[in-house]
Amino acid sequence: MKYKSQKVAYWFFGLCMLLLSLQIIYGFIMGFARIGFDGLHDFIPFNTARAVHTNLLVVWLLTGFMGAAYYIIPEEAQRELVSVKLAYLQLVSLAVVGVVAIVGYHFNYWEGRKFLEIPRELDYLVVVNVLLFLGLILATLFKGKQKTTTALVLTMGLLFAALLYLPGMIWFDSQVMDSFFRWWVVHLWVEGVWELIMGGILSFLLIKLTGVDREVIEKWLYVIVGLTFLSGLLGTGHHYYFIGVNKIWLVVGGIFSALEPLAFLAMALFAVNMYRKGEKNHPNKIALFWTIGASIVSFIGAGVLGFAHTLPQTNLYTHGTLVTAMHGHLAFWGAYAMIVLAIISYALPNLTGRKRYESAPGKMAFWLSNIGMLGMTVAFGVAGVAQVYLERKMKMDFMDVQNEISIHFVVLVLCATMFAVGISLFIYDFIKYGKPTDEALEENHDYVLTGKKINNIPNANVVYTEETN
Repeated sequence: MKYKSQKVAYWFFGLCMLLLSLQIIYGFIMGFARIGFDGLHDFIPFNTARAVHTNLLVVWLLTGFMGAAYYIIPEEAQRELVSVKLAYLQLVSLAVVGVVAIVGYHFNYWEGRKFLEIPRELDYLVVVNVLLFLGLILATLFKGKQKTTTALVLTMGLLFAALLYLPGMIWFDSQVMDSFFRWWVVHLWVEGVWELIMGGILSFLLIKLTGVDREVIEKWLYVIVGLTFLSGLLGTGHHYYFIGVNKIWLVVGGIFSALEPLAFLAMALFAVNMYRKGEKNHPNKIALFWTIGASIVSFIGAGVLGFAHTLPQTNLYTHGTLVTAMHGHLAFWGAYAMIVLAIISYALPNLTGRKRYESAPGKMAFWLSNIGMLGMTVAFGVAGVAQVYLERKMKMDFMDVQNEISIHFVVLVLCATMFAVGISLFIYDFIKYGKPTDEALEENHDYVLTGKKINNIPNANVVYTEETN
């Protein structure tokens, strides 16, 4: 770690791990309910578990993005955060809002809009919290010694994510109008500006892990930004097919949804090409696994599987079925969860001074969680296709169909168990690193390749020296 204030990121990552654990627990509650074991229904009915599960996803990812920004921006700007105390205040207030929201869901204190269930009163607290976060990040960046493309793209993604939260706070009496603007938040986050956040983090990690020149890597960012805005903005139309809007959205949504995989394809090609150009000798192989894996899995989950069911001719049948869950799980996992785990894996050795690069739990966490998530995706996909056929073609009753496809959720729970074991190992490894220390400032190994051999780095064939931007 180069700057003492980067330690703030550790505590955001810690909250991130806690929220991820809770999300998995509520996922299991739903999974067991699907196969008939619904003993918690009186306390946690399915709709409550689903709301908590999906909202925890959003909150833990945003927490991870904030932690990533608190780690990356000081290093990119070459200065300390403008206020560490305010950063910790922002962390505490974020945790308080999250706890109040989750507890409130169990007492039906919510708005009932998917992904935006948080009550209106808490919305204003979220806005204040995010404004504080953005103020700290922007002040640090613009007072810094340099403003890199990586930092600017990451900051732009975070700023637009905050601005696009506001349309979801507008009150409409019309269900159509409410649904229309709700997608400005949900879609334009996950298939728009969050891609910029992912691109910024991905760029930072590739610069550090591959040794490829910054200028080469950052040129790719312009391509990613362009493709994201080209496809993501009007690609929102695939949510408008059947909510009562003009039929022009069938054309617009179909065309631009077909273009959306291009941004994720660009990210995959970007990461793989930079890996091939680099020396591939950075000792933190676990962080490299998560980084390259994020780009590839996001292309499959968000790009390919997204395209598979967003054309209007297909979406007519798959809309509102488990096919969406198939796409959603692998897309969120690859595009956003894996990149958060990648920056955590990279940052921990630098924050704590403990170079546990060859950690067996860390490697097992990568493989078990990814294999488990792929198994869950297949289970959702098979169940979804069966659901589409039985409901939309055979005209069977919804609940009858749920009984017919429940066997697939047995497979899903088994795969989810493997996934949970992988995440548990990741959290175990996180805890084993210990807390960040000031001593890590003297032991900073922010490596770049020089091509000379040294003896004080295990298994190294080249020298790694501190990068001086």
